[in-house]
Amino acid sequence: MKTKNRWLIALAAVGIHISIGSVYAWSVFTNPLQQQMGWGLKQISFTFSLAILFLGLSAAFLGHFVEKFGPRAAGTLCAVFFGTGIAGAGLAIQLESLLLLYLFYGVIAGIGLGVGYITPVSTLIKWFPDRRGLGTGLAIMGFGFASLISSPIMNRLINSYGISNTFYILGVTYFIVILCSAQYLAPPKEGWVPKGWKNEAGRPGAVKMKQDLAQLTANEAVKTRPFWALWIMLFINITCGIAILAVASPMAQELVGMTAAGAAAMVGIMGLFNGSGRIAWASISDYIGRPNVYTLFFAFQIIAFFMLPNITVGLAFSIIVYLIMTCYGGGFASIPAYIGDLFGTKQLGAIHGYILTAWAAAGLAGPIFVSWVRETTGSYQGTLVIFSGIFIIAFAISLLIRLDIKKLREQNEQQMLKKVS
Repeated sequence: MKTKNRWLIALAAVGIHISIGSVYAWSVFTNPLQQQMGWGLKQISFTFSLAILFLGLSAAFLGHFVEKFGPRAAGTLCAVFFGTGIAGAGLAIQLESLLLLYLFYGVIAGIGLGVGYITPVSTLIKWFPDRRGLGTGLAIMGFGFASLISSPIMNRLINSYGISNTFYILGVTYFIVILCSAQYLAPPKEGWVPKGWKNEAGRPGAVKMKQDLAQLTANEAVKTRPFWALWIMLFINITCGIAILAVASPMAQELVGMTAAGAAAMVGIMGLFNGSGRIAWASISDYIGRPNVYTLFFAFQIIAFFMLPNITVGLAFSIIVYLIMTCYGGGFASIPAYIGDLFGTKQLGAIHGYILTAWAAAGLAGPIFVSWVRETTGSYQGTLVIFSGIFIIAFAISLLIRLDIKKLREQNEQQMLKKVS
């Protein structure tokens, strides 16, 4: 059987992530739903929060499904759930039922989101052992850029065919794209390595691959300290990132006097940096290491969140927010490779699923927390200073995890010496 092309595997992964990543364009439906259905902003926004919650929960529960039945079956499951959920949202609008919208878009499409998110990532890690960050960054970049592609398409469809028909069209389209992409996904054959590389047995003269620190099951990994260190780091990075996304426009208008139009333009450009940060930081992590990348994320954001309240120029404010967005996106893209380095690829999809519960928790906590702090302190200035303090905790954890990594490396070296002797 001919070995598949790993770059086409990456392309199939991008196909899935660009489809499910359209959830980030949910705000396009906000005004049309308010006008047509008369629902409130909080009611409509809750649909998105519910989808992110079920993304995290289904990623955790279905991670073992991905490992047991393989990426093709898991990708097909994603197509069924996500396609049904989006098309079902059209039925909910037709029947004027908010509860049905929550069920179809929030719960059913949310489950598709979770299984679809982890499926290609765990596969790409195995196809790119030499450049894990690049491999996972390619797919997760698709998720970040999806809203830029889907927003104008959705807007045009709503204006031409109405909200209900837009959901029907999108549901069928996403089902076909995800289903077709999933059929090409497959893990590499046992013992496969990229050309010019070698496994432990190795060939003389070939480049040796860096070995994972352990090969743990998901249930073993969740009992370790490094797992929870990764969970907390991701939770803090996402909470603060989502909070910025949620209030970027009013915050820019309050702090630097930006116009509503200027703030809206800034929010649009933030999507570009969210997407590009995923591929850029993930690729950089292949060269400087995942621990260094996360330490850089937090060191920069401590400074950035302290600086933002004191900036009075709109351009400088925008640039710092854009850089924060690269760290937000980069955190998502670098975490799968970090998991592979620490726990191996034995059950990477399941471990990644467990870690993504941090996303579900942050999706609920971020917007609520920033609103509460804003109301308590009376300004966004106090909010940003508090976030900077939270990043100090994340920075400390990014340094402490290195002690566990060092200990694991020493244990591995001792085991290797015992084998040799």
